Amino acid sequence: MAPGNGNGNGVNERDIQKSYWVQHSADLSVEAMMLDSKAAHLDKEERPEVLSLLPPCEGKSVIELGAGIGRFTGELAQKAGQLLAVDFIESAVKKNESINGHHKNVKFLCADVTSPNMSNSVSEGSVDLIFSNWLLMYLSDNEVEKLAERMIKWLKDGGYIFFRESCFHQSGDSKRKHNPTHYREPRFYTKVFKECQMSDDMGNSFELSLIGCKCIGAYVRNKKNQNQVCWLWQKVKSEGDRGFQRFLDGVEYSHKSILRYEQMYGPGFVSTGGLETTKEIVSKLGLKPGQKVLDVGCGVGGGDFYMAGHFDVEVVGIDLSINMISLAIERAIGLNYAVEFDCADCFKKSYPDNTFDVIYTRDTMLHVKDKPTLFRSFYKWLKPGGKILITDYCKSTRSPSSEFAEYIKKGGYYLHDMTTYGKMLEDAGFDDLIVEDQTDQFVKTLEKELDALEKKKEDFIREFGEDDYNEIVERWKAKQSRGASKEQMWGLFIAKKI
Repeated sequence: MAPGNGNGNGVNERDIQKSYWVQHSADLSVEAMMLDSKAAHLDKEERPEVLSLLPPCEGKSVIELGAGIGRFTGELAQKAGQLLAVDFIESAVKKNESINGHHKNVKFLCADVTSPNMSNSVSEGSVDLIFSNWLLMYLSDNEVEKLAERMIKWLKDGGYIFFRESCFHQSGDSKRKHNPTHYREPRFYTKVFKECQMSDDMGNSFELSLIGCKCIGAYVRNKKNQNQVCWLWQKVKSEGDRGFQRFLDGVEYSHKSILRYEQMYGPGFVSTGGLETTKEIVSKLGLKPGQKVLDVGCGVGGGDFYMAGHFDVEVVGIDLSINMISLAIERAIGLNYAVEFDCADCFKKSYPDNTFDVIYTRDTMLHVKDKPTLFRSFYKWLKPGGKILITDYCKSTRSPSSEFAEYIKKGGYYLHDMTTYGKMLEDAGFDDLIVEDQTDQFVKTLEKELDALEKKKEDFIREFGEDDYNEIVERWKAKQSRGASKEQMWGLFIAKKI
């Protein structure tokens, strides 16, 4: 819990927020802190999930901002070397201390996180992990930006920030006469922290690298609610290795590029054939209600919404593009589907063995250099009898033309012929391999997409400009030509874990 500042209308938001939380924390219960009558049930599933998302903090210096009555304090204290638990409601701080005061490595502080006095309690470069759960939504926009600037200064090089917020609308069912909470779009928080930078006395520049951004699965499963979103950031030197993610979000999948792709593929899709192709390909999976699907390279979620909505399956969609995941999360709100999204590198993700019934990935593996290692992880994550389905760009066995070689280089792609691709899946342990050359379908689909674009040419140019229109047409025609000559191919691969 934490207050905000003035709202520009002569009203002190700090006082409003404090009054709000004094009212709702009168009985200092978990239900009051979570503003939900089912808090005890949710807490059993949600708290372990949140804690599992944190980086290792054994022996580390940790600050918990907006600690409340200590729902997470005791758990953090069991691992941290030292923990500072901060809240601005005095009664909540006292309740937390009465529950967790026996942990000798914990200090309790009643303070406003926006106050300059916080700097007296936290030294620059002294903290390994800053943790907050439902804090920023009680701050003004300006205060979120200022706090982000202070957080990065408090962190050690390599330190982490984890925060979780309610976005778009409230989740709890507690009645509220007045609700001053800021239910923002996720992209607001992503933008603020992504743009946060600092320099130290030695002239080194630092920024925050996004390690993960996802929905809280407990709320998806229990409430079909994707508005509980969390972020994990790491403080890194500005010359750190974020080149590929920058390429994705700045070039390949900028917000504008995503919207352009959707003009070609249809709303929710950024890969060949859009919904029509998705329906055809998903029909090969034999999905059953209650199954769990992992979509690697989920984009803006169109395929995930289709699978969850038509087959009643649970879908976890992951993608490395911040822009993609932000849009996917926003579009999931209100759909009442069991879909959760995670902005993450699939090489850095770890799921328990035998978790998924299906692993589904569409035109994504072309970005992956070390496919054999990833395919072995896929094999472990699948349940026995589970299926993997991949569509991907492939190449012929002959040497590529200079034009195609340049296309591969510019896109940063790693393409294989279909036989080699299938062999990598078999070497990873998969059986019952089906390999289908879908290149002819690929070429026909490109033709349909160009025809559809021609019919809405004026609207497209009005929104994106004539240069963008000509560039898209040129790219699609080039792919058509390469597909027709079978230089660029499109493969479908289905296999099982026996």
